[in-house]
Formats: sequence, structure tokens, C-alpha cells
Amino acid sequence: MDRPDERSDARERALYLLYEAQAKAIRPSDTLDLQVIEPDELTQVLVRGVDEHADAIDELIAGRAEGWTLKRMPVLDLNIMRLATYELVHRPAVPTAVVLNEAVELAKRFSTDDSGRFVNGVLAAIAADVRSST
Repeated sequence: MDRPDERSDARERALYLLYEAQAKAIRPSDTLDLQVIEPDELTQVLVRGVDEHADAIDELIAGRAEGWTLKRMPVLDLNIMRLATYELVHRPAVPTAVVLNEAVELAKRFSTDDSGRFVNGVLAAIAADVRSST
């Protein structure tokens, strides 16, 4: 497998920080302030963006995760979808296919055997709602 690029690395770091925030029951932006080494700019944009738009993001995910509540979802899947939903809605320059592919790869690497399909299904439905065919 090729080494991920800087954007992929930033998404992975953002996922770690979102997971940490949920585990510690603190705001995601607060995890940025707790870092010894300041995260790169894209990681900060992603984490702060998810934090700033958390309610709307969770509403989109809940609306498309048929048969699932947010509390029932694996924590990593939920945070991967939060990250990708933020990008789908607020980073229109990032192609839909890139957002979905990156999210599915994170789910396959860090979550359950079924997570890739689950994450892809929910995010594809969200993308159809929030983006024109990009």
C-alpha cells in the first residue's frame, strides 16, 4: 500500500482527536489545546469544523443511518462519519469520491469488519442530500 498523503494523515490525526474528545467527554476543539505539539493546519480545521457544526452533523448522520441511533454506533464509525460529513458539507472543493474513499479506508483500518460498508452507505446517502453530482 502506498504511503498516505498529508491530507490522509491529517484526517487520521483528526479522527484520533475526535475519538479522544469523546472518550474524555470534552469538546473536540479542547483536544487541540491539550496537544504538546500543535497539530497541522488541516487537522485543526477538521477538528474545529466538526466541533463547530456538531449538532447539524449528527442530525445528518442520524437521518441517514437507518435502524441505528448515534449511541448504538461504534464510536470510531461515528467519528469517521462526523469527519466526512463535515467535509461533504463545508469543504466543497474536496471531491465527494475522495471524502467517501478516505472515510471507508479509515473505517476498514480502525473499526469493525462491517464498518466500511456501513460508513459508505450512510455517507453516500448524506452526499446525495448535500452535494450536487461531484
